[in-house]
Amino acid sequence: MAAVLNFVGLDVGGTTMKAAVVDGNGTVSPSVSLRTNPERGQEAGLETMGETIRQAVAAAGLTLADIAAIGVATPGLMDIRAGLILDPPNLKPWKNVPVRDRIAALFGKPTAFQNDANAAAFGEKWTGAGRGAQSMVMFTLGTGVGGGIIFGDTVIEGTHSHGGELGHLRIDLPDRGRLCGCGARGCLEAYASATAVTRRAREEMASWRGPTKLKEFYAANDDELTAKVIFDLAASGDDCAAKIVDDTAYYLALGACATIATVDPEVIVFGGGMTDAGEWFRTKIDADVRRYALPFPGNSVRIVFAELGSDAGFIGAAACAKLLMT
Repeated sequence: MAAVLNFVGLDVGGTTMKAAVVDGNGTVSPSVSLRTNPERGQEAGLETMGETIRQAVAAAGLTLADIAAIGVATPGLMDIRAGLILDPPNLKPWKNVPVRDRIAALFGKPTAFQNDANAAAFGEKWTGAGRGAQSMVMFTLGTGVGGGIIFGDTVIEGTHSHGGELGHLRIDLPDRGRLCGCGARGCLEAYASATAVTRRAREEMASWRGPTKLKEFYAANDDELTAKVIFDLAASGDDCAAKIVDDTAYYLALGACATIATVDPEVIVFGGGMTDAGEWFRTKIDADVRRYALPFPGNSVRIVFAELGSDAGFIGAAACAKLLMT
């Protein structure tokens, strides 16, 4: 029987880097996290990447000789084929960082490089909510809306490394829709990100005529209004909060319907903090997908919530490393 290979997956974020060893069967060793400190510059960032990888190998009780390949996932504008982070908004002042080649040279190992949202999707496809599926689309719901599209063992990267930018699907008119952080109007991200949910909540409260605890909370804790607060109040029966959540489910369903018509996936996975709301929120999205999607694929696709949490990125990065050895 062939030995099971080991891979290191590293997920680089604006605040922390997280890494672990994952073996070829998807078994995850203890993870480690280090502060990214992007303000220290990209050379320091590359050194921290290397140290995070070393600590992950040590945490697994292994040595570098036991590692077959390394995968690195990063955010921001990138050239995946060239292995470069180009100009990442949350890693300033980094620019044109040759991540793949530097890590490969540092460790002498085959190194894969991937967008963080794509990697998270691949992680869920390998060992999480999409395991066993032939095709999967994932929406990541956070400050923005990211995504990934996986067919078989192929991540749909696109010609310009921007495949799977699902937060920028247009769900409203581009000349009258809500303004997105990308500068355009009508993007899904402008309606269904955690940031957009709190913004819509403030607008809804201004015109709401019935009783709502949301107004009371907002008046006392403006700086602490989060999507979680809104979802918790909706779950407790607050009508104003419930409308905001219902609208969020509707917007996410429109995004899902667009992907169903485009790529016809077997599974659509939603991940991120809002999915902590649980099954009742998933059911709302599911119902709207059945209502608005193309009938046959819309009735067949599975709508599920992610299972791997913040581990999805480094697990997916390890999965990309694993592909290098096949």
